[in-house]
Amino acid sequence: MEMASYLAGERWSDHPACTHPLLAALARLVNDFTSDEARHRLAPLIPSVIGLNGDDLRVDARIALRAACTALPVVAADLQLAMAVSVLAAEQILAELDGRPQDDLSEMSARALEQAPLAAEGARKLRRGIRVSSRGFRRFAAPNTVQLAARGIANACVADPNRLLRELLEHSIADSRATLGADSPAETVETGRENRRETGRMSADADA
Repeated sequence: MEMASYLAGERWSDHPACTHPLLAALARLVNDFTSDEARHRLAPLIPSVIGLNGDDLRVDARIALRAACTALPVVAADLQLAMAVSVLAAEQILAELDGRPQDDLSEMSARALEQAPLAAEGARKLRRGIRVSSRGFRRFAAPNTVQLAARGIANACVADPNRLLRELLEHSIADSRATLGADSPAETVETGRENRRETGRMSADADA
């Protein structure tokens, strides 16, 4: 995220304004939980997060949903219920935003819940009659889902957790870009370069 801030022409920071806060949080988590040997494979994704920002709650919901669906089939049993609840909560938010029935699950969600039937049953019981607010989802539920999912995947008994983490980030970037209709990574990086050149020219003029 620090390199993304530089490429976007911003002040050096791991919380750049050019990237949606939840997507940036996921990127930081994936970076932190990826092994030293595999971290270099994340570098090609850096330009892809630039320019992906906006207020559409669908971005938060789809990132959280992607994280929960990726984690649910592989995390330890004590985390599966939380991930199943997160799947249903994200689907509730999306259903409200899209104007569709609450029980109309996406194929991704249905497939993930089918792979953890006990957790899915428990989540449906817990969620019965409970509605998460948009504000509560954005501020608490979605960030907690992303954090638990990344940690759970990193500690999962799977052959290559690094691959799962990278794919989670890749898919979340693609979901965010599709939702926001953002410019291509090349266009946003070029805009950042122009911003840095303009800042340099302004600094030189001021010194003169």
